[in-house]
Amino acid sequence: MSAAPAIRLDDVTLGYDRHPAVHHLSGEIAPGALLAVVGPNGAGKSTLLKGLVGTLAPLGGRIDRGALRLRDIAYLPQASALDRSFPIDVFDLVATGLWSRAGLFGGVGRAGRERAAEAIAGVGLAGFEGRPIATLSGGQLQRALFARLALQDAPVILLDEPFAAIDARTVSDLLELIGRWRAERRTVVAVLHDLELVRRSFPETLLLARRKVAWGPTSEALRPERLLEARGMQEAFDDHAPLCATHAA
Repeated sequence: MSAAPAIRLDDVTLGYDRHPAVHHLSGEIAPGALLAVVGPNGAGKSTLLKGLVGTLAPLGGRIDRGALRLRDIAYLPQASALDRSFPIDVFDLVATGLWSRAGLFGGVGRAGRERAAEAIAGVGLAGFEGRPIATLSGGQLQRALFARLALQDAPVILLDEPFAAIDARTVSDLLELIGRWRAERRTVVAVLHDLELVRRSFPETLLLARRKVAWGPTSEALRPERLLEARGMQEAFDDHAPLCATHAA
């Protein structure tokens, strides 16, 4: 597949009810990048992904997605955002990954069912197709969600804490899948907390603490003094401070 266009952020401020959570962020996510987003709790990491996927409009600045359409961006929110009591089985959950191309009422069809079965097998869940998602372990559910992402066939993939509370074997298998996506020149952006995992597997890192602390090669972005700076910036944040100045998007 051809590489996705770069995503450019020009002085972007994101937040809720005009209260900024990410301040004046500029930078470029290059085509085919494998980018980790790290930082303290409350640093704006999930907010940034919502801005990139288009569910949250900037309070200021501009996100330039080039020729990308919103359906070209696959987004996996935190696992806590999924209602596991919803009555759906593994196969039907994974098959929803076809909706971005076929539409909600487009039908799956034989070819689509074969693709869904291949995606399920590809994440190690063959034989689980009829299992209700409520019966899955955390790792099994995350495998199913990655299979759904694979079916979306998107050039840009956003992952919000994809390895939270899952077993080491599942983390290893999903990292292998991310490696395949990178080899296909897909752009992958992942919010992560495990800094050792980031150092091992992600060549580029954005260290965020409401503002950009560092953005570049992981070895440089995660230098101890920068991690200390990020922690200090977060601890100094004042919820009662005036809104920062923004300009229209």
